[in-house]
Amino acid sequence: MVIPGGPCRNPVYLGDLGGLAAHRPLAIVHVRGAGRTGHLSRGWWNDADDVLAVVDALGLEAPDVLAHSAGTRLAIAAATRFEGRFRSLALVTPAAAWLTGTAHDGAAVAARRKEPEVAAAVAAFNEPDPEDDRQFAEALRVQAPAGYARWAVREQRHAGLGASTLAAARAWFRDVPDDAAERVRAAALPPTLVVGGAEDILSGVEPVRAYADALGAGLAWIEKCGHYPWVERPQEFIHAVVPWCVAAR
Repeated sequence: MVIPGGPCRNPVYLGDLGGLAAHRPLAIVHVRGAGRTGHLSRGWWNDADDVLAVVDALGLEAPDVLAHSAGTRLAIAAATRFEGRFRSLALVTPAAAWLTGTAHDGAAVAARRKEPEVAAAVAAFNEPDPEDDRQFAEALRVQAPAGYARWAVREQRHAGLGASTLAAARAWFRDVPDDAAERVRAAALPPTLVVGGAEDILSGVEPVRAYADALGAGLAWIEKCGHYPWVERPQEFIHAVVPWCVAAR
């Protein structure tokens, strides 16, 4: 099972995950507020019910779950709330700082970059929050170069895939328990792999390292890579994820 990020981004941006579909059959979840769904999220903690509903509808006893970015919150919420229903987790460039409170170091990663588009992207993170979908889409467009270790044609094309909406993104964060992080850290999670990009401005580096430690997870770093390793370094991504899924069986 594959859970997209965004939050609530149309999962078309995942493609075939750099060729992962040739190694494992993929069931890509359209979370509430994204893609083919017509309902806004009830908050990522509560939407774990939806993940279990998909597992049951597909007749899966204990699937491997791969989640990207914001979708990693939903994946570990499901694994926390429904222990024993998932065989393994692969958490790719996770939204990490919330779990441990580790200071985000994306600015230090960005300081190594020279492209003016990246500087503009980082500056845009400090702009006032958008008030409508037009402003939201424009903010995402300006911020997009920060998602990649290089801002070339392939990355620019990928950045345009998979829209989200302001309402969906806001709904994703509602009604999350105050003790969600503590409940995750105390849970008996299945074997877990964290995949980090060594040049990921969005997730940072130290927050991802601390996140993996807190989860007792394996950690695979992909060099010269930002937030989308299956786009930027597909071979390295496959080499990290496929053996992990096999080993977790």
